Amino acid sequence: MNDLRVNGRRLQEYLVGLSRHGRTAQGGVSRVAYSQADIEGREYTIALMWQAGLQVRVDPVGNIFGCREGSESGAPAILFGSHIDSVPNGGAYDGALGSMAAIEVVQALAEAGYCNRHPLEVAIWADEEGGLIGSRGYVGALSDSDLSASGEDGISLADKIRRIDGHPERIGDAKPADGSITAYVELHVEQGSTLESEGIDIGIVQGFVGINHYDVTITGRADHAGTTPMNARSDALLAAAATVLAVDETVKSIPGEQVGTVGRLCVRPGVPNVVPGEVELTVELRDLEMALIESVWRRIQLKLEEIATGHGIEVAHTLRQSLPGALTDPRIRRAIAKAAEVCCLSSRSMSSGAGHDAQNLARICPAGMIFVPSVGGVSHSPEEHTRPADAENGANVLLQTILQLDQW
Repeated sequence: MNDLRVNGRRLQEYLVGLSRHGRTAQGGVSRVAYSQADIEGREYTIALMWQAGLQVRVDPVGNIFGCREGSESGAPAILFGSHIDSVPNGGAYDGALGSMAAIEVVQALAEAGYCNRHPLEVAIWADEEGGLIGSRGYVGALSDSDLSASGEDGISLADKIRRIDGHPERIGDAKPADGSITAYVELHVEQGSTLESEGIDIGIVQGFVGINHYDVTITGRADHAGTTPMNARSDALLAAAATVLAVDETVKSIPGEQVGTVGRLCVRPGVPNVVPGEVELTVELRDLEMALIESVWRRIQLKLEEIATGHGIEVAHTLRQSLPGALTDPRIRRAIAKAAEVCCLSSRSMSSGAGHDAQNLARICPAGMIFVPSVGGVSHSPEEHTRPADAENGANVLLQTILQLDQW
């Protein structure tokens, strides 16, 4: 079966068809989870899955699964897929490529008359962009408080899941039985520039960075901007600016590949003629080693104490969310490397700086991930693009990897 390949033109047709759901005026895609565009994209995807001969179901979290039964009774399933939801005005390849390629792989196997030993199960994870919700629910990592929490729209996560035919009251039923999955593999665009800049066809993901998200509240004193002398102010925004610089300096001061970002500032009262009295901001730290993330945060905390003293303000912080890092399975990495070799493609090992559903699947089964180049490293943008040849290469490596895993 080394000569078996996907239909690259059909894969592109699948991608173009999906991109029509949520298309924006800027040429991007707004298929935000639980939106009407997402619902329409899900209907389109389900239709393709039936067309490929898969038996389709939706689990209590809203994940879509399409199964091709295997010939060996009781054999655990091989799971592969991705997500189809997007960020607002995002790109047409993030998640979509892995989802459409998984369907195309099954289609190609069916057309070749391949008789798989293991059940092959295509997974389309719900709400990846909103915090890996679908895969978290699948592995049993969604709590009752997660389900009852409301977003800015005031609608609870449970009610949103109901919009996509999920059943949050039965969320515990989503988790698979121990030993029922032999492996999970996900194809994804890199969302960075490493592969393109080095002229490499395939990235073999070694692991997924852990992510700690901290909420920081800086409290000063709101004063009149015209009558309060500069030396009498407790300016929360000035302290926040020092905090942003402290995060950057601290992260850079330690050898390694860790990254830190302050991506949100909320200034109150937020008017031109009042000295800011309060600022809320987020600090996000990422690295493969959770211990390093925690070490960096402890150093930032010491800086926060110095800033509080120096600016006459108060600082409070809390760990809002923690996503543990995860390593991929070495056997699957070897299978991906061999698949790339079979397809006469170059490859290299690399880590993933972004969170992916595979990160959650690694908690319950051997998991692996395949990257293909992103043009210019651009992602989460209408300019996001992966060349058709690279998309086809990735799908072929996914196919050849699945063929190897089916012999386990």
